[in-house]
Amino acid sequence: MPHTCRNCKRTFSTELELELHLDTCSDGQLYCDDCGDRFAERAATEDGWHYRCPNEDCDGSGIDDDIHRVSDARIVEQ
Repeated sequence: MPHTCRNCKRTFSTELELELHLDTCSDGQLYCDDCGDRFAERAATEDGWHYRCPNEDCDGSGIDDDIHRVSDARIVEQ
């Protein structure tokens, strides 16, 4: 069974390959409410505890404050 990255739609033959890919996926796992940018988690944190939007023009910070996981987003139909 192939394992597919939900961000970039690439497929991998093992779950481990997918997990390793998610650490560096350029499409990113996080998005910022303030500026709307989407980025990889490693671009937003140095220690895994404190998060800040990597966009220089943005002041967004904090997981679940301004920065959210793409997987937590919900699609709303109008």
